[in-house]
Amino acid sequence: MDIDPRRLRYLLAVAREGGVLAAADDLQMTPSAVSQQIARLERETDRVLITRTSNGSALTHEGQILAEAAQQIERALVEAQLQLERGEAEIHGTMRLGGFQSFLSVVVAPMLPEWRHQLPGIRFEVVEADQEPLMRALKDGELDAAIVELDSADIPKRPPAGIVEVPLLDEPWKLVVPSGTLASDVTELGRLPLPWVGVEPSSATARAAARLSRSSGLNQPIVHRYFGTQTALALVAAGEGMTLIPMLALRGMPQDGVETVDVPGLGTRRVVLRSYARGKHASAVLDAVLALIHEAVLDITADEAAHAS
Repeated sequence: MDIDPRRLRYLLAVAREGGVLAAADDLQMTPSAVSQQIARLERETDRVLITRTSNGSALTHEGQILAEAAQQIERALVEAQLQLERGEAEIHGTMRLGGFQSFLSVVVAPMLPEWRHQLPGIRFEVVEADQEPLMRALKDGELDAAIVELDSADIPKRPPAGIVEVPLLDEPWKLVVPSGTLASDVTELGRLPLPWVGVEPSSATARAAARLSRSSGLNQPIVHRYFGTQTALALVAAGEGMTLIPMLALRGMPQDGVETVDVPGLGTRRVVLRSYARGKHASAVLDAVLALIHEAVLDITADEAAHAS
């Protein structure tokens, strides 16, 4: 087996972005070029590495093995770069990272001890807030990077002037209903008597819920509003309504009294990191931290795929 290691970056991008189209955007290539590189890698390995799904692409078991190898190569290169730069001056400073609850609690917080070990010269500060305050803080220089959520079905918009946007994750929305509400046929959604348990109207969750309402005839009112996933699950379990929650936010949460439903064509929540270019030193710090975030996201998505299979 003769593998060109340069092709692994394309497979890693598909693993991180959840599909060829998103990977192509991240790599600034055409989707056909990415597909060609994956096809060549499959010929080199004589293995099927990705399969098409309704939400994009999923890595096979063999694909996950190669993606993990690509991740290790990337990590080694980042560490080598850091060591080379430390030959002149050790990278140090503060990484002020803003984000929303589910990403910070599931991806960032558990990894902070390990990240401090790998980047001993960097002090991490984590700030949880809604998207608008995060973007204001980023603009004012109070944050070095902000992690925000988008609904993948939104009309693509250019980030604010001067902002660099890096995709981190595309994850499926889940319809959460009280246990026993649905049998198995999601075509009956329009007949559900349940109201919506909602969130702040400008959020990605609210836009996805409105889209589902339009497509399925769900013209139900909003009876409660919540901020945290734990509150949403408690309200749904009590029979107070239904809601949409992305897969990441459900990780590790007690789900007694609720059921999660996959709705075909519902789309995904897109998680991106936004930052401003603030000089060579700040860029070096951000690049190092971004590599670690990508690694943590890949570990979580691989774990979810293993549990799903």
